Amino acid sequence: MAHLHQAETWRDCLPRVKTRFPHIRASNAPSLLDDRDAFVRYLAKAHHLTLNEAKEEVDDFLYIEGLRSELRD
Repeated sequence: MAHLHQAETWRDCLPRVKTRFPHIRASNAPSLLDDRDAFVRYLAKAHHLTLNEAKEEVDDFLYIEGLRSELRD
């Protein structure tokens, strides 16, 4: 995923995902790194959002993660 550091794994970023999206369950959530569309659908259902709202939330999260990655590099 372009906005996440290439060495990042789902396990590594999961704590930050859960902080941003507290209603997801790690055992049920598809990997944002592997299948963004499936994660957006899961997020929409878990947080009672529309698909568009969930997509915007994921876009915002990935933007912040990109900034975080730039600071780390």
